[in-house]
Amino acid sequence: MRFDNLDEWLAWQATLHPKEIDLGLDRITTVWQRLSSASLSGHVISVAGTNGKGSCVAYLEAILRAASYRVGCYTSPHLVRYNERIVIDGRQASDQQICQVFERIDQARGDIELTYFEFGTLAALELFREAELDVVVLEVGLGGRLDAVNIVDSDVALITTVDIDHTDWLGDTREQIGYEKAGIMRQGRPVVFGGRDIPRSVREHADALGARLLVAGEDYSWRRQETGWEWLHPAHSRHSLPLPAMRGEVQLRNAAAALMVLDCLRNELPLDQRAVRFGLQEAALAGRFQVAGQDPLLIFDVAHNAEAAATLASNLGDIFSHGKSRAVFSMLDDKEIGEVVRTMRKRVDEWYLFPLRASRAASVERLQASLLAEGVEAGQVHCHDDAEGAYQAALQASTAEDRVVVFGSFYSVGDLLRLV
Repeated sequence: MRFDNLDEWLAWQATLHPKEIDLGLDRITTVWQRLSSASLSGHVISVAGTNGKGSCVAYLEAILRAASYRVGCYTSPHLVRYNERIVIDGRQASDQQICQVFERIDQARGDIELTYFEFGTLAALELFREAELDVVVLEVGLGGRLDAVNIVDSDVALITTVDIDHTDWLGDTREQIGYEKAGIMRQGRPVVFGGRDIPRSVREHADALGARLLVAGEDYSWRRQETGWEWLHPAHSRHSLPLPAMRGEVQLRNAAAALMVLDCLRNELPLDQRAVRFGLQEAALAGRFQVAGQDPLLIFDVAHNAEAAATLASNLGDIFSHGKSRAVFSMLDDKEIGEVVRTMRKRVDEWYLFPLRASRAASVERLQASLLAEGVEAGQVHCHDDAEGAYQAALQASTAEDRVVVFGSFYSVGDLLRLV
């Protein structure tokens, strides 16, 4: 075996390909075919979108497992441990499992230079193939059309939302980004769009391909009630549902989209009301408006673009606070930092900035300049050398009535969750 432990494998993979991100299916398809001629067993659900992918995967997994189906989930990025990315029947893949499959991939690739994400995708698919699962849920990493998970044909595709993000790779308009995400559709198979204001490019691609498009607000909807909510469909509505355990009004949109996906498979994977109710209450996802402590209130959220920041701001507005709100904040340099700050400015009294430990990290100087450009006063901004320093300073400045909100990136939330 090339390496003895998972950390060494991952460090090596990060340097194997000259680019961190190199979209395209040729390399990974070749290696996938070399690994085995067998296909995945069970049904495949692909999940793309700007925001809400992780939450939708969590609902799909929890509901299906509550109905006793064996489910594999592939998600990215991870927050604390790489193993979070590959979950088989409710359990994270072990270091040993991942290292062994990495070795097989390394042998099969020959001189093909795979990216870090391509290695992980192949590892997940290989482990899922061996496990002979009932359902495989694949979260798209970036875009859809050229993303590594798109080497697998899904039975149902889900596009959660389309908004401006990853413009260096996907384009700088919703129409361009929508076209890239629509690439996960397959001819004659259903695709669910769970967001508001569906781009024209998504409709046109579905029409051209002959995919069956199901749109939130048109083909299904939902309605909040005094003590719960109901999912509304012309033929298969579900009433008296409990509110999802994950916080925020946006989670009804995510849960409703997941239910539409599952309804598309109702003949192959029947679900009773008990499984749906139990799954909604059990679905959980770290780093999505996660309350991790009290006095002061500690909130962790991976919001890293304008749409996600708007959801975070709305959720914060729903929680009354007597004290101040302090943000422990950093972002990647290729993100729309100004838009995120503009969205969150009225919800934050003080900002504690730090640089991420990532190749694309924004400098503290750039973060500070973005805050000042959006009208944040200099006295409200505190600069630190690292995440822990910023976090501890925010805690020390806070009283029991205050709240500390860690947001801006998966990297910042993951690093600081380790301290809690």
